[in-house]
Amino acid sequence: MAQVTRVTEHGGGVWSIPVPIPDNPLGHTLVHLLDTDRGPVLIDTGWDDPTAWDTLTAGLAACGTSVADVHGVLVTHHHPDHHGLSGQVREASGAWIAMHAADAQVVRRTREAEPSRWLLYLEEKLSAAGAPEEHLAPLRSSRAAGRAGLPGQRPALPDREIVPGELLDLPGRRLRAVWTPGHTPGHVCLHLEEAHPAAGEGMPGHGRLFSGDHLLPEITPHIGLYEDPDDTTVIDPLGDYLDSLERVAALAPAEVLPAHQYAFTDAPARVRALLSHHEERLAGLLTLLTTPLTPWQLAESMEWNRPWAQIPYGSRNIAVSEAEAHLRRLVKLGRAEAVPGSNPVMYQAF
Repeated sequence: MAQVTRVTEHGGGVWSIPVPIPDNPLGHTLVHLLDTDRGPVLIDTGWDDPTAWDTLTAGLAACGTSVADVHGVLVTHHHPDHHGLSGQVREASGAWIAMHAADAQVVRRTREAEPSRWLLYLEEKLSAAGAPEEHLAPLRSSRAAGRAGLPGQRPALPDREIVPGELLDLPGRRLRAVWTPGHTPGHVCLHLEEAHPAAGEGMPGHGRLFSGDHLLPEITPHIGLYEDPDDTTVIDPLGDYLDSLERVAALAPAEVLPAHQYAFTDAPARVRALLSHHEERLAGLLTLLTTPLTPWQLAESMEWNRPWAQIPYGSRNIAVSEAEAHLRRLVKLGRAEAVPGSNPVMYQAF
C-alpha cells in the first residue's frame, strides 16, 4: 500500500492529495477533494496506475473518507494524469464523471479511433512539419507491424457536462465553471465562490480557484495543436490560452489550487508573468524566422528545459506541436507567413 505523507487540508472542506505520475518529472498530480452535502467530490483523479490508485485511496482515508463515498468527479481536462483513474473511481463508488464537452469529444474520439489511424496521422503531421526520416522510421515500423499507437488508452466516458459559466450541481457549495481552452480545447478552471477560510486574516481576493494545468506557480503548461486526425479547422490554441489567462486574472481569486506544484496567491501577478513570457518567446521566434524554417527546424532552435539532443523521442513530438502553435499565433497576428510553394512548409517573419 502506498503511503501518503503530504495530504494537505486547505480549510473549508478542501483537501489535496498528491497522486504520483510514473516516470514523469512533474512527480504528481494534486487531486483535490471538495466536501459537499451529498459526499466528497474529486477534482481530477490522477494517472491510471496501481501505485497511483493505492495513493489516492490512502489519501482519501487520510481525509476521513473513502473511494466508495465519492459522489462525483470533476475533470479539469482529459489528459491521463488528470482523468486516468476516473473510471476506476466510478466503478468503486457509482460516482458521476463531468467534463467540458470539447474534451469529452476528445475522449470519445480516442476510444473509437483505430490505433493505426493515430500512427498514420502522427507520421503525416510530422512529415509535413519537416521531421527527418530517422524520426519518421519508427512510426512506419510500428504501423507496419500492427502495433498500437496513440493514444493507447481507453479513458472513461464522462456522463455529465461541465457547462462554462454555470454553477455546478454540488449541494452546499458554490463552484462555478470557467472555460479556459489552450492546454486542451475543453480545459476548465473551477471557481469556488465562497469566502476563503483565511478571509478574516485579511487575505485579499475572491474565493479560490482550482486551476488544473491552466495556471501553475512556476511552470508554463504545454500549448500545442490539438490532436484530431479528422478535423482540419485552423485553430489558435496559444491565442485561446492567452485570452483564457486574462479571464482568470479578472476573477482575482484569493488563492489558486493548481493540479501540480503547490497552492499560491496573487493570480493576476502570475498571469502577467505568463503573458510577458509568451510575448518574449514570440519575439524570440520572430528573430529565428528571419531565415525560413520548418516547424521541426524551429523546434530544434527553440529554448527548452534541456538541449535538443537530450530531448526524448516522444517529447520531440510535443515540442514540434508547441512550435506549430506558436507559428499559428504569429501568422494570425500578421507577423509571419508560410513560404509559398515550400514542401515541407517553411515559415518566415515579415
